[in-house]
Amino acid sequence: MWWLLKARGGLRKTAFEWDYSWQSRVGSRHSVGLQKYQALFPWEQEPVARGGDILGRSRGKVLVPCRWKHAKEADGEPSFLEIVEIYCDRAARVVEKELVKRLRTPKDENERVLRVRGILDTIRSCGHVLEVAFPVRRDGGCWEVIKGCRAQHSQHRLPCKGGIRYSKSVSVDEVKALAALMTYKCAVVDVPFGGAKAGVTVEPKNYSESELERITRKFTLELAKKGFIGPGIDVGAPDINTGEREMSWIADTYATTLGYQDINSPACVTGKPISQGGIHGRISATGRGILYGIENYINNTTYMDLIGLKTGFSGKTFVLQGFGNVGFHSMRYLQRYGACCICVEEVDGAIYSTDGIDSSELQHYKQEHGTIVGFPKAKKLEGSALEIPCDILIPAAIEKQLTKANAHRVQAKIIAEGANGPTTPDAHDIFLQRKILVLP
Repeated sequence: MWWLLKARGGLRKTAFEWDYSWQSRVGSRHSVGLQKYQALFPWEQEPVARGGDILGRSRGKVLVPCRWKHAKEADGEPSFLEIVEIYCDRAARVVEKELVKRLRTPKDENERVLRVRGILDTIRSCGHVLEVAFPVRRDGGCWEVIKGCRAQHSQHRLPCKGGIRYSKSVSVDEVKALAALMTYKCAVVDVPFGGAKAGVTVEPKNYSESELERITRKFTLELAKKGFIGPGIDVGAPDINTGEREMSWIADTYATTLGYQDINSPACVTGKPISQGGIHGRISATGRGILYGIENYINNTTYMDLIGLKTGFSGKTFVLQGFGNVGFHSMRYLQRYGACCICVEEVDGAIYSTDGIDSSELQHYKQEHGTIVGFPKAKKLEGSALEIPCDILIPAAIEKQLTKANAHRVQAKIIAEGANGPTTPDAHDIFLQRKILVLP
């Protein structure tokens, strides 16, 4: 009925404008009827001269949705999903001959090769992807359509397991890549989960707490409708811009709707508050894992001789990119073992101090001021923290931070990856040539 009212002149424009302008295309012929009111994509719309509307959207330039932005990026590097697939192909080539040798049936070697390759192709492919779009009422009275997605890369073991992130840069390919990494990580350490990941295209700082709660609960319902959440089926977890608060909203929504008869319904997510079924140590678990990963190599004389370092943490310097949950706890644990943090980088700036930066003091400063920039016991860094001379570099922010463009300028001896996929394949090859130890 909406298009019919507009076609008859019964629907007028309001101050809200329309994201997809129902107007005839200029310079083209259309027959009378629906074709006269074909929708224009955002990049085809005429820019509006005046400022933004009450939803905060810019009207001075053509807007391209995040999910199409990758089509215009040509930085010479593969996409995040392609990076994950490249690494998977490399691993498949390494193990293929051994898998063929271990396979007992069929007796013909060519048939065994084909079977192994088929299994590897199955492992590589993403099983299920759900895209949703739902309206949410803002505090000001207007309505906004929120988009999100959930990828289940593998159901070879259930439940699927993976985080839920809130970011304007979330895309389907990014979620598929993160879900694939989750599958491989669980398989390597023999944790009985399949890989999954979810993302909602919102910037949390632009929304109030009540708006974020409505978004989270609505997204949970959309996942529940299609069987993409539930204990034993698909279990979510905190990720970028989400934490205990969001997980408690998700658990409560699921328990009062689809899981109202299931005693295990709170298990639909991990990372809940302790008072609502969470466990101690979950928040700092990733940071502790980085410590243990580095410890296994830094105390090994063979590996340290290859890269020219002495064993042990004592006296080692490290640089941290990303001071979120992973970064903070990694910094805290490494300092306990005698390492010294000389640089921390966040999205809005970086700080540097040869005397070292205390993790607790920096955390208190960030909680009070909302940023690490201006920390009184360090100076502002001009340039990239990734290129600071140090013993250990910990990229704990986002993917594709170490590329072939900056790999030659990295001056660390050990790179301990705290983020998902921060090193591209080309950069990894450069690090191998330079005898830099990369811990994925």
